[in-house]
Amino acid sequence: MLAAINAKYIHSNLAVYSLKSYAQACFVMPGSKENKESKESAGSGSCTESDGPYIEIAEYTINQQEDAILEDLYKRQPDMLCFSCYIWNISMVEDLIRETAKILPDTEIWLGGPEVSFDAPAMLEQFPEVKGIMKGEGEETFAALVSGENKSCLKGIAWRNEKGEIEDHPWREVMDLDRVPFVYGDMKEFEHKIIYYESSRGCPFSCSYCLSSVDKKLRFRSLELVKQELQFFLEHKVPQVKFVDRTFNCSHRHAMEIWKYIREHDNGVTNFHFEISADLLTEEEIELMGAMRPGLIQLEIGVQSTNPDTIREIHRTMQFDKVAEKVKKIQKNHNIHQHLDLIAGLPGEDLASFSASFDDVYRLHPDQLQLGFLKVLKGSFMETRKKDYRLVCKSSPPYEVLRTKWLSYADILILKGVEEMVEVYYNSGQFTLSIECLEKNVKSPFDLYRNLAEFYERKRLNFLQHSRPARYQIFLSYIEETFPEEKEKFRECLVFDYYLRENAKSRPEFVGEYLVEKEAARLFYEREEKEHIYLPHYMEYDRNQMRRMTHLEYFPLKGRYILFDYSRRDPLTKDALWLEVKVPERIGNGSDRQVAKSK
Repeated sequence: MLAAINAKYIHSNLAVYSLKSYAQACFVMPGSKENKESKESAGSGSCTESDGPYIEIAEYTINQQEDAILEDLYKRQPDMLCFSCYIWNISMVEDLIRETAKILPDTEIWLGGPEVSFDAPAMLEQFPEVKGIMKGEGEETFAALVSGENKSCLKGIAWRNEKGEIEDHPWREVMDLDRVPFVYGDMKEFEHKIIYYESSRGCPFSCSYCLSSVDKKLRFRSLELVKQELQFFLEHKVPQVKFVDRTFNCSHRHAMEIWKYIREHDNGVTNFHFEISADLLTEEEIELMGAMRPGLIQLEIGVQSTNPDTIREIHRTMQFDKVAEKVKKIQKNHNIHQHLDLIAGLPGEDLASFSASFDDVYRLHPDQLQLGFLKVLKGSFMETRKKDYRLVCKSSPPYEVLRTKWLSYADILILKGVEEMVEVYYNSGQFTLSIECLEKNVKSPFDLYRNLAEFYERKRLNFLQHSRPARYQIFLSYIEETFPEEKEKFRECLVFDYYLRENAKSRPEFVGEYLVEKEAARLFYEREEKEHIYLPHYMEYDRNQMRRMTHLEYFPLKGRYILFDYSRRDPLTKDALWLEVKVPERIGNGSDRQVAKSK
């Protein structure tokens, strides 16, 4: 049994599916599920040891109760139980190892994954309940284990032999990626989940914080296979396929062939996610991207820092001026979501340096800006330099930085506050206009989010759950305290942002009174029903239906009526289409007059 404990329900574990598919492809499986079911239906009973290995997958999440997982493991009664181990689940796995061994004493427990591969003997010392650990790539090793090969001669494992002694065997040579079977078949198993896919393994770069730099053996899946498998996703109209390739565009030919295929066979539904190095993008690739359907692909771009000394120290290859140039070119077509990453806690970067990196990336206006914190992973080059950098990290996963030679813990807390505010007020996409206005009132983008974080702390609003309307009210309270003369201007910005995303029929407190007179609104929708000046695509709807599917709001500071149309949204931001409109308003003598200007 291959057990995966995912971070969220929508995630799936590609590793365990790859191990099972490869093992089943290596030898005839008389104990396969299909054979097992046919035997049981014929009354021959359950599989026996002579039937050969029968491999099951069990997926859980870290949000489940450990007792519930333990109960399920016990009821399945596996002969061999293999846990897939990562920084996000290792604490739960360790607990389950101890308890499972008590209730299933005859079950052989094995581990695998990046969190246990690089200190396998120490892990075996710590957990006598574990029989062995598969190190590194697991397909061939797992197939050898379940086929009964002599463990004393098996590469890619550390294990406890018959005498109880720990043997640490050499790592296995990496395999040809074409030998890994395609793991997806019955897509019902993956309904409502992100689909993960790899067209390459390894990475050509040597970033000191990343485990991909440990093994330099980069290899690609053949393009013929990749195209066949992508077609499977397209035919099944999978919502999203996330490529797990570490640097997808490190091979121009490989990337171009895949991006061309995706564009030419676009089904109008499926989105593909890629992690790339933007500075490697060619003009040909950018031109191809510009011709894609909005939302067909999205890009994650790791910047990490714009400090040249830091970039050199972490052995990273990145030229920020080229990154900025390519990001801006892609933005011009407004058809691709770009997600840019920064890492706090890297060597050579103090608070001032990080704030400069933040401002550099922020001014590119990515769709999302991810502020992450250095994680000192077992087996990484960064771990070997902890003493030199006076790098102190948490003892438990995910081993996140607490302080360095350049950053104090107090500085880390400042950055934590900035991270939270960026998530709420930038990455949510719910405060676009309000944030743009606020940017004009502060020295730098970093100061904007630092000031907001300090306001939250001062008002004891941090560490609390806030509703979406409450976040708007808090923002307005911050403006009232900091820029009181600008309160009404910002309130209008917040109202605009609120209705840009949400067709809300009840009005939160910060919005204030509804200023569109009932008679004016009635006349507007009556006219639209007859003439369709602003809503020509609503021909089959009556005035009441149009009113429910749109929102009309008056903004007094600029004397404008804005119509928000929720049937037409931006494919990237999901914002409603908005129009400045003329509204007929009945006045005292019974005649009509036009209020505001059309856009």
